[in-house]
Amino acid sequence: RDRNPRPPAPRRPRFSFGVIADIQYADLEDGRDFLGTRRRYYRPSLGLLRGAVAGWNAAPRPPRFVLQLGDAVDGLNARRRASGPALARVLAEFGRLRAPVHHAWGNHDLYNFSRAELARSGLNSGRLGDPAGPRPPAAPADGYYAYHFAPLPGFRFVLLDAYDLSVLGRDPASPRYREALRLLREKNPNADLNSPRGLPEPQFVQFNGGFSRDQLAWFDDVLTFSDSNGEKVVVAGSAATRQLCDCGQVTSLPWASVPSSVKWR
Repeated sequence: RDRNPRPPAPRRPRFSFGVIADIQYADLEDGRDFLGTRRRYYRPSLGLLRGAVAGWNAAPRPPRFVLQLGDAVDGLNARRRASGPALARVLAEFGRLRAPVHHAWGNHDLYNFSRAELARSGLNSGRLGDPAGPRPPAAPADGYYAYHFAPLPGFRFVLLDAYDLSVLGRDPASPRYREALRLLREKNPNADLNSPRGLPEPQFVQFNGGFSRDQLAWFDDVLTFSDSNGEKVVVAGSAATRQLCDCGQVTSLPWASVPSSVKWR
């Protein structure tokens, strides 16, 4: 008997994928975030994205796809009426990537564009969704922007709309806007609805959002579909989604978040 057995050879990965988030590009000098605590590198972010794309393209095992988890452009672009040109620059860099990109929508995207505009933009990657399995009942401009895809048999990725229930990007006359505003005012008595000061549930602020019952029902259908097919599931969105499901077959991206960005549900 061999007293010093060799360790088993490492298993070859089935596939790889890239993840990037919070590019928040703007053609501006460096600044600070909303709270003034974190430095933001608006103009250099485009070069960092370019470097990430070059790295993915040059990898020995290039990623099968990339997840872009929201906030491709910073909200300051809207004040300067530079939203369109800023997004065009970001999408041009992604255009160099030799792999498809799945885009989530974040609050900064919704500061710059309405949901209808995002649905018509290059940030709508819903065409990459899997035609098999449950599909959202309405277009993202009116309902929620969510879809799922299977990069390989046995794996399914679900992209969720973390601002489905939000005042951001919604028509003020729409039922979803009115529902979000009612919930905000019920949970947040502050004059500034962006302030979490004194709130027992600090996620109920205007720059945040959550999941409607319709979207959660669709998500449950997707998980049921994946479970019946023995699939492992990765859930992705513009903020932490791990509170939606607590089971070994489901992984969430991103994993962690600050309290004020935990999603409503």
